[in-house]
Amino acid sequence: MRKSRKTAGTLDRARPLDHQKAHEIQAFNQLIRMPIALSESAARQSVTNLNQVLADIITLRDLYKKHHWQVAGPTFYQLHLLFDKHYGEQNELVDALAERIQSLGGISLAMAADVAETTMIPRPPRGREEVPVQISRLLHAHEVVLKEARTMARQAAESGDDGTNDLLVSDVIRTSEKQVWFVAEHLVDVPLVKAD
Repeated sequence: MRKSRKTAGTLDRARPLDHQKAHEIQAFNQLIRMPIALSESAARQSVTNLNQVLADIITLRDLYKKHHWQVAGPTFYQLHLLFDKHYGEQNELVDALAERIQSLGGISLAMAADVAETTMIPRPPRGREEVPVQISRLLHAHEVVLKEARTMARQAAESGDDGTNDLLVSDVIRTSEKQVWFVAEHLVDVPLVKAD
């Protein structure tokens, strides 16, 4: 009897405590004070701005994956690989942006429904589109991100938030500009097989 109680107690400790429920410990729009020598107003502005960029980067990242799966035509292989590479680079930005938001004391967007409500990038159709349309969508999405990132980087610099400014300039803007270059070159009207 004693042995079975001990075994049951041990098993209880090993059993997952699933189906737990509780109240949120921090609401989405609440900011907690972090000891990072930055004013609350500067942190709040950066959290708001970064969540907007995050929503748009997540959307851009997912556009790359959609087009990676659905690309077709003579440049399939090259674009399939390029879109997947850019997806991975955008995914790294997603993580960096979310972590910056959290380090400022905010809560980062995380769920698809919240991203869809927030993004400024137009939603594509579910079906497959021609390559020039896919590329045009990607270029437009990059332009949205670049425009807001430049504005938000200036705001962060003016408020003394050097960390956010650096993230936006060094990572978001530089990555997007380089990806625009690589993608845009696929829309140049040159013959595939025979020169003029």
